[in-house]
Amino acid sequence: MPPKDPCQKQACEIQQCLQANNYVESKCQAAIQELRKCCARYPKGRSLVCSGFEKEEEEKLALQSTSE
Repeated sequence: MPPKDPCQKQACEIQQCLQANNYVESKCQAAIQELRKCCARYPKGRSLVCSGFEKEEEEKLALQSTSE
């Protein structure tokens, strides 16, 4: 069995927040920030729920390098 995802709790909190707030992302910024903080504590690839943030960072870096 694979190890438990270290940021699963924060990902679940985001889902609960979104459901409670009619999927208005702006109302869940605190929960999203908590997940980002959790993701920053672990090496890339350690947390499956962080993969979206990791992809987002890679895309930002790629855009920056093409605009310089």
